[in-house]
Amino acid sequence: MQGTNCAREQPVRTRSLALQLRGGDDFLVASDASFADNSIDRKSSQGYVMQLFGGTIGWRANKQDTVTTSTTEAELLALSQATKESMFISRLLQEIGIRLDNWTIQIQCDNQQTIKLVNKEVGPLQTKLRHVNIHDHWLRQEAENGTISVNYVPTGEMVADGLTKALSSQPFKAFVERLGLVDIETRLKQREIEELDTEFLLDKFELLEQ
Repeated sequence: MQGTNCAREQPVRTRSLALQLRGGDDFLVASDASFADNSIDRKSSQGYVMQLFGGTIGWRANKQDTVTTSTTEAELLALSQATKESMFISRLLQEIGIRLDNWTIQIQCDNQQTIKLVNKEVGPLQTKLRHVNIHDHWLRQEAENGTISVNYVPTGEMVADGLTKALSSQPFKAFVERLGLVDIETRLKQREIEELDTEFLLDKFELLEQ
């Protein structure tokens, strides 16, 4: 029942939140995975967040299609999904004339072994899962070509972390801030008051004209 109550309360707590562009000149992506967190089939959760000019423009949270056998494998699949989606958005931004100083896609990851694999600091991942091996080699290729740059960010600072797990109150508040969401409840109330004042004045004018 506690989980149900939280699910009911969530829309109420977040209904006054709005996205805010905060400036900046980068196209930034964050990728994360939660290894084998589904207790029924042991598939992993994954998610990514894309931000442009300091504001969130895209995100996704989903369950991976296949079971992986390590955290690194799960992170590689999550990173591959984030890379594919961000490459599409990057091409779209260039098509519509968005100008950035650096078109290398900056991707944040909180798993250092995954970063070492992609940057070829260690040999290719030894896995019996052929599709994971393919994603590993493809990511290494894109990093070598300069299409992506994968950088380490601690889990506590990872914006995509909130897409792969339930968060308690304080981490959730930090997650909301990293997404660029701001509470506009006070502004909404002020606007309602102004609209009521306007309606009141209009009614007064109508009475005077009569």
